[in-house]
Amino acid sequence: MAANQSPQRFAHIIGWGKYVPPNVLTNDELAKRVDTSDAWIRERTGIMERRIVTKETTAMLGLYAAQEALEVADVAPNEIDLIIVATSTPEYIFPATASVIQDQLGADNAGAFDLSAACSGFVYALSVGAAMIRSGQHNTALVIGAETFSKILNWKDRATCILFGDGAGALLLRASDQPGGILSTVLGSDGSGGDLLNVPAGGSRNPASLETVMNNLHTVKMNGREVYRFATRVMVDATKQALVKANLPLTELDLLIPHQANARIIDYAARTLQLPPEKVFQNVEHYGNTSAASIPLALVEAIEAKRVNPGDHLVMVGFGGGLSWGSCAVEWTAPTDKRLITPQRAAQSRLRYRWANFKSFSHRVLRRVDSGVTHVLDRIEGRQNGHSG
Repeated sequence: MAANQSPQRFAHIIGWGKYVPPNVLTNDELAKRVDTSDAWIRERTGIMERRIVTKETTAMLGLYAAQEALEVADVAPNEIDLIIVATSTPEYIFPATASVIQDQLGADNAGAFDLSAACSGFVYALSVGAAMIRSGQHNTALVIGAETFSKILNWKDRATCILFGDGAGALLLRASDQPGGILSTVLGSDGSGGDLLNVPAGGSRNPASLETVMNNLHTVKMNGREVYRFATRVMVDATKQALVKANLPLTELDLLIPHQANARIIDYAARTLQLPPEKVFQNVEHYGNTSAASIPLALVEAIEAKRVNPGDHLVMVGFGGGLSWGSCAVEWTAPTDKRLITPQRAAQSRLRYRWANFKSFSHRVLRRVDSGVTHVLDRIEGRQNGHSG
């Protein structure tokens, strides 16, 4: 290697975590709200139940998933260089939900931003995080997918309210000179289909108004038939493209982690790719479509089910509004045995996050005191200058 040539860098997954709200909404309970039934929903989507927030927010879900990922990796928050949150249901228009989580984690050395690519968002965010690491810009990146889609649903619209749920998942990436980790990513978009799956109001085109609220334009609208046609095509194509970019034959794919939107779409992709059930992971029946949280949630549950092991080759693939799609091939390198968290370690983590919350509160108080004192001093100096003049 030439003296001025840097060694190649790889982005490895070293930590993972998930969080879903405890409140469960079953199909039977949903049937009391809209004209539907458990049998009708299961037949068309494969969904039995979903999780719905009560008091939790998107940032809270993402924070809990991130904390679990850090515990798995045994990494302190101040080691994080970058936090990316993929979400379509952010805490605010701004500041970024990622900044809220950065503050609550106490990740004082991290930059933070949100990424919006609907249900494809997590793969997009993973691609950005891996690229930052490979380029040498950062060493440790926290990638989170977090959604509270229940907040933007029309609960009288049977076409959409049966599909979505809330949750969060997180992966921690770290630089290494050892091959493996994120091998390839494929990102795509067809904006001509943007109207097939969208939230029409709330942006600059249709700002919030009495009319937009009365017409439910701040809720999800979907052309289910066209989205289904689009999804069945791109799920297969994007999976193949990620494998080709990674120089992996389909026969070396150990597990497909698809976006959990609809069991029929997943089954179609598996049949077309000629993958047996043991090579495709599904949990859509328990969570529904959690948008950008879907893929990391599924990956974490696959790890917990012992379906991911060091040396395995995975593909994560998703699609969503935009229309957008994304896939990535991964060579798994981290041990998946659950690390024992000692009582001392758990207490240390609780203290760290409480201290982060205290520091955040202190900074807010000091900022207000500083502003108030500065204002008083400015007024005094102004009067003195007036008298001297």
